[in-house]
Amino acid sequence: MTNLDAPIDSLKGIGAKTKQTFEKAGIETLEDLVHYYPREYERYETPVPVAELKEGMYVAVFGRLASPLQTRYVRGLSITTGLFGDGMETILVSWFNMPYLKNSLRSGVPYIFRGRIKAKNRLTLEQPSVFKPEQYQAVLGTMLPVYTLVKGMTNQMVTKAIRQVLEHRGLLAEHLPEEIRERYQLAEYNFSLEQIHFPKSEEGLREARKRLVFDEFFFFLLQLRGLKDARQKEQNQFEIHEVPEPETLIKSLPYSLTGAQKRVWETIREELQQNTVMARLIQGDVGSGKTIVSILAMVMTAANGFQSALMVPTEVLARQHYASFQELMEKNGFAFQAVLLTGSMTAKQKREAYAKIESGEASIIIGTHALIQEKVNYHSLALVITDEQHRFGVRQREMLSEKGIFPHTIVMSATPIPRTLAVILYGDLDISVINEMPANRLPIKNCVVDVSFRKKAYEFIRKEVEAGHQAYVICPMVEESEAMDAENVVEYTEVLRTELPPAFCIEYLHGKMKPKEKNEIMERFLANEIQVLVSTTVIEVGVNVPNATVMMVENSERFGLAQLHQLRGRVGRGGAQSYCIFMHKLDGKHIRERLDILCKSNDGFEIANRDMQLRGPGDLFGVRQSGMLDFALADIYSDADTLQQANEAVGRLLKEDPKLKREENASLKRRYDQLLQRQKGRISL
Repeated sequence: MTNLDAPIDSLKGIGAKTKQTFEKAGIETLEDLVHYYPREYERYETPVPVAELKEGMYVAVFGRLASPLQTRYVRGLSITTGLFGDGMETILVSWFNMPYLKNSLRSGVPYIFRGRIKAKNRLTLEQPSVFKPEQYQAVLGTMLPVYTLVKGMTNQMVTKAIRQVLEHRGLLAEHLPEEIRERYQLAEYNFSLEQIHFPKSEEGLREARKRLVFDEFFFFLLQLRGLKDARQKEQNQFEIHEVPEPETLIKSLPYSLTGAQKRVWETIREELQQNTVMARLIQGDVGSGKTIVSILAMVMTAANGFQSALMVPTEVLARQHYASFQELMEKNGFAFQAVLLTGSMTAKQKREAYAKIESGEASIIIGTHALIQEKVNYHSLALVITDEQHRFGVRQREMLSEKGIFPHTIVMSATPIPRTLAVILYGDLDISVINEMPANRLPIKNCVVDVSFRKKAYEFIRKEVEAGHQAYVICPMVEESEAMDAENVVEYTEVLRTELPPAFCIEYLHGKMKPKEKNEIMERFLANEIQVLVSTTVIEVGVNVPNATVMMVENSERFGLAQLHQLRGRVGRGGAQSYCIFMHKLDGKHIRERLDILCKSNDGFEIANRDMQLRGPGDLFGVRQSGMLDFALADIYSDADTLQQANEAVGRLLKEDPKLKREENASLKRRYDQLLQRQKGRISL
């Protein structure tokens, strides 16, 4: 019997080439495969009358071709078009590079066309799939999974492989104790995996998702409790005393610290001098000034003769922090040496950095996850700071801490999480909030519009760029997907290049690009060599570009409010007035009501709370916080109730069986150990 730890090529039909394709998507084992969840589902719903069609809909339409199809050729591209009607109204239908349809589809014969409605000179059903009525009847009411794909991978390929694994029922042992499943009404594990991939009904999908979300939260919180228990026993190994350097630095700043910054710094300053190890989360909106507080802590640590490390999610951000730190040190005449350590540095540069870190010559180390590589040996690491910790995960944060002897820990996060949830998600940390913005910040001006305002938005971007500023355009997708009506960065960049003046440099950025490419694009944007950057949410944790004054978000209805607020924080960082345009494709009172909250408030925590209140069971697969704490399915906002249940379950379990030694918890312990082992082996360096 095959084991779920078996490699992906242990499946029938997956050879060396297909294995490489799956590995590009992060699928190396059968375990990875069954947890490679659909990003959405194609729902074969009842056909919609032509009179009710609107731009942005992805629908099935029943009707007949009014006359034979016509094919014309434009620059080598064939375009086949015709009029399709349901006896009351007609709509234009069109296909690209499918000229054979002219001979295979006959006028007067009933068909069901299923595709995307676009508004050109008139409403057009573009590139629809074609069904005979009896064919469509056979799939009516079903839901087929749609997976995120990499180059060379097809939806059918993933579907076929997952079906093959799920046939081995005996492989998927139930690991949650029956008492927990009964108390929280959780579906069985095998049922949940089957239904999440191949749901028989909306209710089955809902039950499956709840169980798998519970699992994600449950094991995350188990790990977090372990980290907390270990930390509570730690004593401060570093004698840190009051020194003048932080105060000197504060006085040299071209601005005054806000009251909130002062309060948080005072807390950290005191905790660095205590006998116990500090473990503190600093929460604050993008631009609230968390970084300067962390720099003060690093300066205090360095002035006492110890090292501190700042780990950030991107190389460009690491370089920016490094440059800012160097500038502050030179301005104040401090002799502390800082080193930069990132994955793209040459072997020689890394060796030089390693030597300075190990000897203690460098007291400030700034970098990416390269900071936790085995080759990095710290001399006296007393303070560890991670920026946007959810981008790293608990284990990576733990690995950086393990580089020292019980170092102090500061975690910074701009993710606006309501306090009730933050207490659970950051259970091993004390929480400080910077809830004031610097006085010189102009509030961002916001507007919520539909796609009919797109031309005006382009014109507004043109004027801002001509005035010397820059703009971001955010799209939810990298590539075109047949099943989704969402803008994608690659095609959208081409569209903007035709809509905006040729003198503007317009480039795109997305998470599938190589780190070197992403860094190059961001460096060029920072230098204003690129005026308009079309990006996915990879920009969410970005760099400080004070010259960027416009943020336009396409398909804004597809994002959570908290995430939109974080994206908005990429602008408004300079002296000029900044603007955010939230464009929505789908309409409706609920969508407008949600997005209007962003116009009424610039307070991330208020927005997060409202987001949590508004989100409901209907938002299971459309709106989601990208990348939040690396959960595959779970969303801390719409799944807040499940998060609290998982927290309660973990608390009760560990109170009764702290080491998970009871017989009824044996399967749970095996699963937990397995997940920890896999996590340790899979952390990307």
